[in-house]
Amino acid sequence: MTQVTRTVKIGSAHGLHARPAKLFAQAAKEAGIPVTIAKGDAKPVNAASILGVIALGIDQGDEVTLSADGEGAQDVVDTLSELLLTDHDAE
Repeated sequence: MTQVTRTVKIGSAHGLHARPAKLFAQAAKEAGIPVTIAKGDAKPVNAASILGVIALGIDQGDEVTLSADGEGAQDVVDTLSELLLTDHDAE
């Protein structure tokens, strides 16, 4: 099993509010392996839980740490990082 961890800066102008959080949590759920997200030194939460993600109170420019554990973890972290770096509020 491979564990991959990466720190990413949030790109969405309004942070991880409902819509970007939903997109992110859905992608994490579809990954099929355990994925967590943490803001700063806070306890990591299940990235597939939209409520857990929103509860972190993540704003634009905040740094979060993603961790994925299992087969394809690198691809999962790449995909989720791209979602976090994208400004979903610019569309």
